[in-house]
Amino acid sequence: MLNSVIVVDDEASIRTAVEQWLSLSGFSVQLFARAEDCLAQLPAHFAGVIISDVRMPGMGGLQLLERLQADDPDLPVILLTGHGDVPMAVEAMRNGAYDFLEKPFTPQHLLGSLRRALEKRQLVLENRRLHEQADLKSRLETTLLGMSQGLQQLRRQVLDLANLPVNVLIRGETGSGKERVARCLHDFGPRADKPFVALNCAAIPEALFEAELFGHESGAFTGAQGKRIGKLEYANGGTVFLDEIESMPLAQQAKLLRVIQEQKLERLGANQSISVDLRIIAATKPDLLEEARAGRFREDLAYRLNVAELRLAPLRERREDIPLLFEHFARAAAAKLGRGAPPLSGAQLAQLLSHDWPGNVRELANAAERHALGLGSPNIEVAPAGQSLGEQMEAFEAQCLRAALRQHGGEIKAVMEALQLPRRTLNEKMQRHGLVREAFVERE
Repeated sequence: MLNSVIVVDDEASIRTAVEQWLSLSGFSVQLFARAEDCLAQLPAHFAGVIISDVRMPGMGGLQLLERLQADDPDLPVILLTGHGDVPMAVEAMRNGAYDFLEKPFTPQHLLGSLRRALEKRQLVLENRRLHEQADLKSRLETTLLGMSQGLQQLRRQVLDLANLPVNVLIRGETGSGKERVARCLHDFGPRADKPFVALNCAAIPEALFEAELFGHESGAFTGAQGKRIGKLEYANGGTVFLDEIESMPLAQQAKLLRVIQEQKLERLGANQSISVDLRIIAATKPDLLEEARAGRFREDLAYRLNVAELRLAPLRERREDIPLLFEHFARAAAAKLGRGAPPLSGAQLAQLLSHDWPGNVRELANAAERHALGLGSPNIEVAPAGQSLGEQMEAFEAQCLRAALRQHGGEIKAVMEALQLPRRTLNEKMQRHGLVREAFVERE
């Protein structure tokens, strides 16, 4: 239950009395003698109620109400009025005030109005939270595409971890989308408006690694002309994505560990420590603990990085996502050319579903772009790689259902007619393949 209350009144005796009544009833109270001070110190998205006198020197309660309403029309404001101000307060309620209390008022009257206002505030904030979660989920579904159980679980994990202040290790094969997932962890969390800095540890020569990560002062080494801000310092307040972390030199691993532990770094050639606020997201293909046992990676750093782990399944383990991803990439490529994406034949779809996709999503995107250009998809072989006929048929059935649902905008009756399926059979198949009608309904 919310319990935050701000009281604004220029009379010290009123402030003291109200604070005593509310504190004894378990409320958290903050006092202001001036409305201007209240506005200056009001936290964003204040989760409580404001009680304000109407007549005060400088900005009065009605002006304060108007300013508060402009920022948050649902913020409850209870006005305290003298006898002559009652008509004015009634008009203020028509303009958005929650309630007004005529002085002198009893503690019971104040507490009753306050509790009702806080209950309303709680409902409003909960409703906002649910809407925000739904919006985030919808945005994430268009960023991390896929209907497989693994992708649905990954999206849930990303939404959960995005708001937690923990380092994350992403494990997955080459081309499986590790940087995209890292970007989602940043974009859907509280650091979204701060820098996202991506660094491929395998692409930096070892001799330049320390300067790239930590920066340097002028003259720190031969050729170091002028001061340079390193990637970690540049990302202050935001997120650093370290791809192929297993390639980081051991000497730099020790320095990165210190940054994580102390949230401080030193540029090359400098003696002064710089405080940084960073979230580290690392990505790797091998198991870091196995790398540590082999002496190629620091075990203590592995544990620091792997506070939470996300595993990205290779494309061959989520074949039901292949048609959706292929269609997305083909449409995007065709749109750049100002043309429509050519349709897939049954044979081409079977070929896509049978291919092993060693390059994962990156390879699939390349094949889709070639298809959109009319160049075909060479290098794709029909190689089930252990996938049974039943599994291939299941994947093909899921694609047929998805295509019909998309074509008819989620209209179940039209899908039944197109596929010549009874309602019960269609429902069972949709449930088995994790398809929901709402995902295909066109939103205005």
